[in-house]
Amino acid sequence: MTMRVDTTISLWIKLAYTLFVFVLVPAYWLEYGPENFLWGSDIALLVTLLALWAESARLASMMAVAILLPELAWNIDFFWRLTFGVDVLSLPGTQYMFDPELPLLVRGLSLFHIALPALLVWLVYRLGYERRALIDQTVLAWAVLAATYLFTDPAANINWVRGFGREPQTWMAAPVYLVLLMIAIPLVVYLPTHLLLKWLFAAPRSR
Repeated sequence: MTMRVDTTISLWIKLAYTLFVFVLVPAYWLEYGPENFLWGSDIALLVTLLALWAESARLASMMAVAILLPELAWNIDFFWRLTFGVDVLSLPGTQYMFDPELPLLVRGLSLFHIALPALLVWLVYRLGYERRALIDQTVLAWAVLAATYLFTDPAANINWVRGFGREPQTWMAAPVYLVLLMIAIPLVVYLPTHLLLKWLFAAPRSR
């Protein structure tokens, strides 16, 4: 099954998204520091800005492969806690949304986790799904994971490069865990998403 491709993105969408990013970046920078922008969802937020202005099926497809499944998990965890007051997945990326000590502006801006997956699906629908996205995103993820491991505070555990969850793991050597993570993410997260998007959406037209 494939859906049609349409390659025109309205200017107002580009401008509205740009304004949002221009508000979010300094707010996040002041609250969390520059390291925070190595998180996959934040990278996707910024790269999607480029995808919008360039109307790039390749960039949109890469970001869709990268975050659709993780953001689905984030939304399930967030809305379950919002509704029932308890964690369902205990993801470290959602607790801060209910932290009264965190500025309301920052928590409000973080609602992009809800809108961004829908926007990316719409972009892929409009622009087409680039079949190289799986390989391209895997290479990008490996570079980001390596940089995160080498250059960020281990206690922050950004991108879970030192353990799955809030705390660094201690049951295997850290480099071994990193290699396993770099293998697991493309296989468990990216590949199923790639296959679904490839089935749903047509390839981009030559432009």
